[in-house]
Parts: sequence; C-alpha cells; structure tokens
Amino acid sequence: MKKDDNPITLFDQQPKQHLVPLAERMRPLSLREFLGQSHIAEEGSLLRRAIVLDRLGSCIFWGPPGCGKTTLANIIANSTSGNFVKLNAVNSGVSDIKKVGDDAKENARLFGKKTYLLLDECHRFNKTQSDSLLPLIEQGTIIFIGSTTENPYASMTPAIVSRCRVFEFKRLKDEEVKRALINALNDKKRGLGNYDAEVQNEALDHIAMMSSGDMRVAYNALELAVLTTKTNEDGKIVVTLKDAEQSIQKKALSFDENSYYDMLSAFCKSLRGSDSDAALYWSQRLIKGGCDPILIARRLIAHASEDVGMADSNALVVAVSALTALKNMGYPEGLIPLSHAIIYVCEAPKSNSVIEAMHSAGEDAERVKDDNVPPHLKNSVFADDEAKSLSAGYKYPHSYGGWVEQQYLPDSLVGKTYYHPGNNGDEKRVKINRAEKGKK
Repeated sequence: MKKDDNPITLFDQQPKQHLVPLAERMRPLSLREFLGQSHIAEEGSLLRRAIVLDRLGSCIFWGPPGCGKTTLANIIANSTSGNFVKLNAVNSGVSDIKKVGDDAKENARLFGKKTYLLLDECHRFNKTQSDSLLPLIEQGTIIFIGSTTENPYASMTPAIVSRCRVFEFKRLKDEEVKRALINALNDKKRGLGNYDAEVQNEALDHIAMMSSGDMRVAYNALELAVLTTKTNEDGKIVVTLKDAEQSIQKKALSFDENSYYDMLSAFCKSLRGSDSDAALYWSQRLIKGGCDPILIARRLIAHASEDVGMADSNALVVAVSALTALKNMGYPEGLIPLSHAIIYVCEAPKSNSVIEAMHSAGEDAERVKDDNVPPHLKNSVFADDEAKSLSAGYKYPHSYGGWVEQQYLPDSLVGKTYYHPGNNGDEKRVKINRAEKGKK
C-alpha cells in the first residue's frame, strides 16, 4: 500500500472486479438484507407474504430516490419462478411493450410461467404508451411493477393506477443509512472490507445525515472518501469529518443534533408566533451552520397551511414559489425569495382551521363504517338503469347560480362540520359566506 504524498486512486488499490460502483455492489439480494420500509416490508406484512409466496399482483412502488424501490423489485426478480423483464419508461415505447406482451403469452402457453415487468420511471409513460400496457395488466398477461419518484395518482394514467396496488416508500432514516455504511465497510466480498479503512463516527454521521435518506448518495460519498483519502504513516486509510464533507459536498453542521432540532423548533414557533425577526434569525443561523436551505423551505410550506391557512391562502403560494426559486437559483441568491416568503408567512393573519379540519375529518374517516355515497352523488357512467334514476336527483350547482343546498356527506355524517373559519384575514369573508348558506 502506498505511503507517499499521492492519494490512493481507484486503479492503484481497487481490484478490477470492484469497478462496479459500491451502491450497485451492496444492493441487497434478499428480503433478509433489505433495508428500511418496515411499514410495508416487515415480517408478516402483505407485501412480504406476497413476495415469499410468489403471489404478488401488479403494483407501483412510489418514493424518493435511493430508498429501495428498484432494489425490492430486483429481490422479487430473484425470488420468483417466473420471467422478469426490465424496461425504463424514458427509452421504451409501444413496440417494447408489445414485445413483452407477446413473449409473456408465449412463455405462459409453452412453459406455464408468469412474466413480471419492472418499469422504471413509469410516470414518464404517455397516454398512448399506457394504453398499450393496460390490456396486458387487465388480462393478467404480465404482472406489472412500476417504480416512480412522482405521485402516481397525479402523474400516471388513472386506469393503470386503479389496477395496481400502490406502495409508498419513505426516506431512509439516518440510523438505517449509517448501519448500511458500516456493513459496506466490513463486507469483504461486495463492500470495502478489503481496504484497511477506518471512518470516524462523526464522518459516518455526517454522510448519513446529509444523504437525506438516499442510500445511493451515501454509498457514493463513502466510496469516494475511502478511495481518495491518503494513507497515514501506518498505511491505514482514516476518513475524517473533513474528508466526509468533501466527499458529499456539504459542510457539517456547526451544532449538535439536539441543538439542530431546538433551532428548527424555534424557527417553526417564530413563524406561528408572527415574529419575522426571530424567524429570519433562526433560518439564517441554521443555514450558516450547514443546514440545507431546502429543509427550511419545506418547513415553511407546511406552516403556510398549518398556521396561516385560509386566513391568507397566498401564504402557501408564496412559500411554494420560494422553494421553486431556491431550487432554480441555488445558493446564495435563492435565499432572497426564501426570506421574502418567511416574512410573508410571519406577517400574515393566522388560522389553524385547516389542520384542525383535516384531523377531524381523518378521525371520522377511520371511525365511521356506514359511509355509503348518497345516490345522487354516485358515478352514473357505468351504472344500471335503477342507479341512473337515483343519481338523476343530483343538482348541478351552476344551474342555481353557483350554489344549491343538497346533501354531500354520507347519511351517518349529515350535519357534521369539520371546517370552522376563524375571525382573522380572509376567513372573516368565508364565515359570512357560510352563514348566508346556513352553514356553521
């Protein structure tokens, strides 16, 4: 092992069979190795049972990058007795789908084998492409597994989504990322275990935290740090916090974890308390200390609805615009519209009626069982003659000047009120309008 002033490079030390990126080498091969997502993949869960028994139906994996969507699809591929085909929606078209369908029919006829189709970036399929896929799912010709970072309910053809079970993946927790990094450092077969490398605990914590739950980012940062760090006099690679900062291109926070959450709490409570000076200070203190401004912007959006809400709905528009500007402009110019939005949210009139209404409606949604849709509100497109006659009682509000009194809630909840407008800002007008309609 080299002991001169030159850093150890990929070609100096890394065996040729390990030219594959660490993130790919460490990809879990079985459910036992799979990391995180306990809410959908824990022992005994529906998804896990379906995979083990090879009874998985068409589904969509939706979640942020690097959280295990493609990995779980690969595990399914390794555990199934059927054929497994992978396509990417970015570079696949109708002809590719047709070929998959033809091959699937042939394999089912000749060998009795199922065909699984993993479609990465499935939200990128347009209507024509989706229409070519729909009959294959509907007829059971293939078992579809879509993978997307976008909300499928908003970005995909409803007909496809309605025929799939959607599993939402969450960002990995810092401790889960750190555990995976330690495993990679100790794994001599697939990881970095053959290197005489030691990564300081604070360096591991920094990579885990700054990867924001993206395992791929964390693995890439760890690999870069180990491969480019100079060996010490003993021939050992010691990765420090400074090395970790450089490998992930983000500085360490200038405060400990407890202080970070305390400052974030102070920022949020300053927004709620309408103190723009304090909110600006805590936002700058967090950012100067190494906090990603994007995190500040996301919290701001939440509070624009939670603490301002209907009292001034423009607060949400301004907050979302600030996040967009920050992403497009970057640092430091993007902090200007972010500060603009912070001041706006602070100085806006306050109301928590939105979040209270949401929680109240959510409680009833879980509690009430007899919540049949009133006949006049049902979809009459595919209804029989009797159902159509019942739905004919629907009153089209625009035929009555924009509003007409009729029942919208289920029979069991008639008269229930979730949203109670306050007396601040625009809600005074809302309260007057609701009073005129006889609503509380």
